[in-house]
Amino acid sequence: MLDSSAIIDWHAHVYFDPASRPDAIALRKAIVAAFPDVTMGRVHDVPVGPHPVPMYQVLFPPALFATLVPWLTLNRGELTVFLHPNTGEALIDHRDRALWLGAQAPLKLDVLK
Repeated sequence: MLDSSAIIDWHAHVYFDPASRPDAIALRKAIVAAFPDVTMGRVHDVPVGPHPVPMYQVLFPPALFATLVPWLTLNRGELTVFLHPNTGEALIDHRDRALWLGAQAPLKLDVLK
């Protein structure tokens, strides 16, 4: 059994498509305003890595989980948010330890092997 101290940080990936991009950008601005301690990744308008659709990443420390995840749950609207811990085991973190807010999407896990 792993202790939660194995979690270095968390990634929340906000998924969008061309129609929902404005909502995703509005959510991004709201995240930055509400949680100044997060690190925002670039907005990717094409799929990257294991992610099947455009997205941006929100990197946050474990101490923010209890406030950021409920906030995302209430404020994501129709957007899907894929969350996973970072423990140094990328495949397992994305495949077995992930959480979804909204519809699940099949990840391209081969890039993590």
